[in-house]
Amino acid sequence: MTTDTMMAGDSRYRNFINLINTNKHEFALRIYAFIVLAHWAEHLVQAFQIFALGWPRPESRGVLGHWFPWLVSSELMHYLYALFMLVGLWILRKGFVGRSYKWWMASFAIQFWHHIEHFLLQLQAILHTNFWGSPVPVSILQLFYPRVELHLFYNTIVFIPMAIAMYMHLFPTKDEEAHYQCTCAIK
Repeated sequence: MTTDTMMAGDSRYRNFINLINTNKHEFALRIYAFIVLAHWAEHLVQAFQIFALGWPRPESRGVLGHWFPWLVSSELMHYLYALFMLVGLWILRKGFVGRSYKWWMASFAIQFWHHIEHFLLQLQAILHTNFWGSPVPVSILQLFYPRVELHLFYNTIVFIPMAIAMYMHLFPTKDEEAHYQCTCAIK
């Protein structure tokens, strides 16, 4: 790979990051929020199936998992979603300023750990070896908490600062709005 090729790739990346955090920030956040909320809905339906309907955990697969059971048992799908969340939080961060940036980055930090947990699950699936003497792949905190409850917890602690960041981003202070490069603020 030549230096010119590397510089061209770097330039395209910087242009993409600039575009996604200026002119396309509102659109990108809407798409990102839709995917996050759809994922949340799946977890809430699964929790409803378990805790309200009393379904056995293996049969409580949410909406999509009801028709496509492999989605629930696929460590790769869960890892890719965790990675999508992490990358999305990272790429969209530059559109946030002031208070909203701090909350957005708090969500990123929590999601980074959540991603590590999913990486460990994916690694066990790839290696066909379960860690810590478990009969199934487990994450670190899953050693102490059931998987469904743990995922509800993780999704909650990632979602809350993300939602606060988005709210603050939509309704910035006058000082914060002066630093905006996107059209997200509601006036």
